[in-house]
Amino acid sequence: MDPVVIPILVAAIVVVFLVAATVRIVPQARRYNVERFGRYRRTLQPGLNFVLPVADRINTKLDVREQVYSSDPKPVITEDNLVVNIDTVLYYQITDPRAAAYEVADYLQAIDQLTVTTLRNVIGSMDLEGTLTSREEINARLRAVLDDATGKWGIRVNRVEIKAIDPPNTIKEAMEKQMRAERDKRAAILHAEGERQAKILTAEGTKQKDILEAQGTQQAMILRADGESKAVELVFQAVHRNNADAKVLAYKYLETLPDLARSDNNTFWVIPGELTEAIRTVSTAFGDRATGTGPQNGARREDADDGAADTDTDAYDKEHVGAPEIEPNSTLALDAVAAADEAAKQAAVAVSDAKAEAEAAGETRPPRR
Repeated sequence: MDPVVIPILVAAIVVVFLVAATVRIVPQARRYNVERFGRYRRTLQPGLNFVLPVADRINTKLDVREQVYSSDPKPVITEDNLVVNIDTVLYYQITDPRAAAYEVADYLQAIDQLTVTTLRNVIGSMDLEGTLTSREEINARLRAVLDDATGKWGIRVNRVEIKAIDPPNTIKEAMEKQMRAERDKRAAILHAEGERQAKILTAEGTKQKDILEAQGTQQAMILRADGESKAVELVFQAVHRNNADAKVLAYKYLETLPDLARSDNNTFWVIPGELTEAIRTVSTAFGDRATGTGPQNGARREDADDGAADTDTDAYDKEHVGAPEIEPNSTLALDAVAAADEAAKQAAVAVSDAKAEAEAAGETRPPRR
């Protein structure tokens, strides 16, 4: 080999080594701390950088992006002397690479220990119920303490979250029983409230129904009474307008006997005490019609024949009997007796028909409870 080539090769190797040792390329979101002869010189920024070979060296390479650090569960004692395990999650970011490298030996371990001590101070002033329900307050207090302590380390704590709070198993069982009892209580209260509302609504509906039915019955009775009043008034006017005598009224009285038996209360029926008087009046009317004379003509004829003495007797008979005196053997007496018998038969037939209809209606009607 040519002796000249060897020095050239050696020089080329030295040049390549020097170039490689001089040029430093820093990736984005990275920071390199450079020491010259063991002393901090500067921090390389992302991009192409040049350093002095042999004199300068890279001490630490740091990532300035936001980092997530999850610590292991740590036992913490609450104010009511219960041990709970708390697991935290820390979000931090390096803001000063020089301080993060030279102000603290291991910033992650320092942050972890600081988190544990701060948690014990915060949780120690709370009971278990407050610990479980005050996560936001615990997070805020942790963040304030950590951010203040890590500021001189070149680290900014952006957020602290409690990932889990695990009480002892006995406390978990007691809490589950308490929650179950609370849920059962709420369910019972809601069920009772629903039943109360349902009963109130049902009572209000029944009340409105009874009121409406009572109002309807009242209106119906008023209208029925009004109609009956008008009907009675029309009948009364018709009777007075036609000048009906006692004989017609007695006959209509007998016609209403079957209607009395057809009433709703047909278990028994009553024959009025005026039935005999009505039959007597009808028989007198039939007797007067058969002889072609009325009671006024007969009275006039007897007044003409007998004189003033018979007038007193006729007045007595009319007062106590209600019909003119009839001779036993006269044709008028026979006709009156026949008419009375016929009227009595008709009344008996009407009464028998009414009884039959009442019995038939009683057999077909269902028994009352």
